Amino acid sequence: MLYIALIREEKQPHDNRVAFTPSQCQWIARHYPQVTIIVQPSPWRCFKDEEYERAGITLSEDLSHCQILLGIKEVPAEKLLPGKTYLFFSHTRKKQEQNRQMLQTILERKINLIDYECLVHPDGQRILGFGFFAGVVGAHNGLLAYGRKTGTFSLVPVYACHDFKELINHYFGAKLPPLKIVITGSGRVAAGTLEVMGLLGIKYLPPEEFLINTYTYPVYTQLKAGELYLRKSDKTYSREDFHTHPDQYDCRFLPYVTASDILMNGVYWDERIPPLFTWADLAKNNFRIKVIADITDDKHGSVPCNIGDSTIEDPVYGVNRHTREQTAPYQQDTVDMMCVSNLPNELPRDASQYFGDQLMKYVFDDLLKAESIVIQNATIAANGALTERFAYLEDYVSK
Repeated sequence: MLYIALIREEKQPHDNRVAFTPSQCQWIARHYPQVTIIVQPSPWRCFKDEEYERAGITLSEDLSHCQILLGIKEVPAEKLLPGKTYLFFSHTRKKQEQNRQMLQTILERKINLIDYECLVHPDGQRILGFGFFAGVVGAHNGLLAYGRKTGTFSLVPVYACHDFKELINHYFGAKLPPLKIVITGSGRVAAGTLEVMGLLGIKYLPPEEFLINTYTYPVYTQLKAGELYLRKSDKTYSREDFHTHPDQYDCRFLPYVTASDILMNGVYWDERIPPLFTWADLAKNNFRIKVIADITDDKHGSVPCNIGDSTIEDPVYGVNRHTREQTAPYQQDTVDMMCVSNLPNELPRDASQYFGDQLMKYVFDDLLKAESIVIQNATIAANGALTERFAYLEDYVSK
């Protein structure tokens, strides 16, 4: 019998998502008789312990008999059980300083670490992520902030809703003023923002029309990577070349700062990629954008005025366009920033359902195999050592 545990989220602030919902655990029990799911009790999980018990799933504080442990966020080093196989978002592959000790402990305790972020399809596309619901919540929060800044409309906070269905009910009859929204990116995050655009009946416009026309109703446009970036040498775009040599590309976003009221940013970024605009651009009189929902949330990244995270409870802060200092939001000369790193936590039940579905479809069977290239490629540490694919982390863990 293979015992798989859903662990309690211990990182603070506590995450309320989970890898499998009670109904998904029930489905596994019916279709995989060789697998038993154990749930570690949690007072803050979005699905209550009683919901798992009603689904016939065993709750246990003791997970010593479980071979595979599934979480969501990083596990504090002192909570790691020796010799187990863990799956969670470790945030170590980019040598994140705050998680160095955790990875060192994983190696010391001979733990196998499989990182959700590194699970990919054969074409290189990520299998798992919460980006869609980050996009939904980020788009909603961006609109909510604009409504508060201008006093023209109001929306309920997402976290006040039980689930996505209840949020949608709040959109019935919602009337937005004429405003122009520019959305960047084309992945899961962008898909979530587009979902909100559709639910609110906001009309899509091609980028070239969006730039030059004005409208009496709310509109949006979407800029995918090929429309945002062009190679300096020949003014073309190649996805593979861009990801390999992003420093050889120019960003073409600048005209949109004079034509947009809200920026919803979902674009991929690393430090070699030019930002969407500069601090100097932000200080100019023709910078029209009032609210930026930086959903990908890279501090000082593609949006330079992202100067740090906000929170679900207090999601928006202002940035003075001239002094570059953080201020209270909704002031006359601020650009208001929504930079929440855990947006899917506002719709945790839906986000968990979506995540578990992807986990079941594309990963679970591989997890049960003796050998799997998908699992192997996502394994950062095994039996006390870094795997060959992640050997570049050696200097990170040896400090």
